[in-house]
Amino acid sequence: MKSLTELIQNDRVSALKGVLGEYSSLLVAFSGGADSSFLLKAAVDFLGRESVLAVTASGAIHPEEEISNARQTAREIGVEWLLIEQDYIGRDLFRSNPTDRCYHCKRGLFRELIELAEKKGLDAVADGSIMDDTAGHRPGRKAGEELEVKRPLEEAGITKKELRQLSKKIGLSTWNRPSNACLATRVPFGEEITEEKLTRIENAESALRDLGFSALRVRHHEEIARIEVPPEEISRAAGERISIVHGLKEIGFDYVTLDLEGYRSGSLTETIKGEKGTT
Repeated sequence: MKSLTELIQNDRVSALKGVLGEYSSLLVAFSGGADSSFLLKAAVDFLGRESVLAVTASGAIHPEEEISNARQTAREIGVEWLLIEQDYIGRDLFRSNPTDRCYHCKRGLFRELIELAEKKGLDAVADGSIMDDTAGHRPGRKAGEELEVKRPLEEAGITKKELRQLSKKIGLSTWNRPSNACLATRVPFGEEITEEKLTRIENAESALRDLGFSALRVRHHEEIARIEVPPEEISRAAGERISIVHGLKEIGFDYVTLDLEGYRSGSLTETIKGEKGTT
């Protein structure tokens, strides 16, 4: 894997180096996705691996595959990695699933990361927010702003397209990893979030990935599974309907539907003043 220092002539990389240069050390809120992985790699390249700590949250809303990917990516980058357990279901404001659920969830996590950074003697906490994250229904951003969580990629003006291109150039394995969001984003606002529902969603999405689908969501509408795949894969999903229906009914859904509008980020936020977000 190449170092980002080899691409320092790139305006975005140069800007990112300047932003990261404001800190001598950093705790990176690390999900293992394309964005936080690129941030982690940049922090290691520009600050030194001994000055960076990657921290991943685990809990009912995070699929086991996601945790495994984060662990492996941190190992590839060669940085210290910690896993911290979160009791999401035990928090009333999370479990009741209000429209600002993400705010309460992120605020609790960020507070814990800030305390950990202080204990470790690290300058700041940063997350992988990028320019694409500045629009839509994103209450979690408010929590980050209130607690002064840093956003180096966003400050450097980096977009998702640019991030993927740069990640590919340096050989970062996450360059084409599909975007994801926590499993709670599959449950309509106002419906209680339970561990049973989250497990059902995780198993359903895993079953669809086993059939070759990657960018997908299984929205949990009580006894109904509403499947979203990219528009160009809808025909293939319909062709696999027998396998899909059988698999998801075994998991616990009574009815299985295919959303003809296709996968789009934030479909469950579309009823909130027409907004779209990250879910």
